[in-house]
Amino acid sequence: MPELPEVESTRRGLLAAMEGVRIDHAVVRERRMRQPISRALPACVEGLTVRALHRRAKYLLIDCGSGTLIVHLGMSGRLWLVDSNTPPEKHDHFDLVMANGKTVRLRDPRRFGCVLWVTGDVTQHKLLASLGPEPLSADFNGTALYNAIHKRKTAIKLVIMDSHVVVGVGNIYASEALFRAGISPRIAARRLTRARCDALANAIRETLREAITAGGSSIRDYVGSDGMAGNFQSNFAVYNREGQPCKRCGTLVKRLLQGQRSTFYCPQCQI
Repeated sequence: MPELPEVESTRRGLLAAMEGVRIDHAVVRERRMRQPISRALPACVEGLTVRALHRRAKYLLIDCGSGTLIVHLGMSGRLWLVDSNTPPEKHDHFDLVMANGKTVRLRDPRRFGCVLWVTGDVTQHKLLASLGPEPLSADFNGTALYNAIHKRKTAIKLVIMDSHVVVGVGNIYASEALFRAGISPRIAARRLTRARCDALANAIRETLREAITAGGSSIRDYVGSDGMAGNFQSNFAVYNREGQPCKRCGTLVKRLLQGQRSTFYCPQCQI
């Protein structure tokens, strides 16, 4: 599933082709997404100019002045640039055809993504209103993390994946950040001291920044806006490395299930 680094890498890759460019028209080939694409959406966006591209958590926000497109990539979606004369393939459900000859195309085989048109304050939309702080913003630090988790009995790995605590930390980056911070994924969140919360907040930021620089992680379906795979998977310390030596101490990496998701960790380095 595309996580924050993949969505941010996509956003950055689309900037030059979209910001300040007029939308010629939109094409909806399949409305039946996680939330159905409105039949009125093409008429709403036609002729509008994209003012800015933002990201909130794992959502891409395309600001068109009179409204905003909220795009989510779901489990297997990709959003990338093609020439406007490129024929669509089977799972290419939505296009934004730009006046500069480029098309922003959404491919989503599982149809778990969404494309929504919102007027008014987009931050108050039900998908965004209750989200926690951005991990790369000044609002997120060790103190904020400690205040959010110090009474919670749940395992810390699951807590930092809770978008009410901090947004965008999915399964891959939660495992990697906990390894960097030397924290067991199984420890109850309330057992973390302020100092360990500082270390974890820093590890989350460092992990996400490095992943963005690498263009995200391509495990299955994800490619960037240029159609190229990300490269952060080459830097994984523990994720998907069960049975391989820890890069720090040589102990074999272990895997466990938490919340029906695989967690990877070093039993020696993470306590």
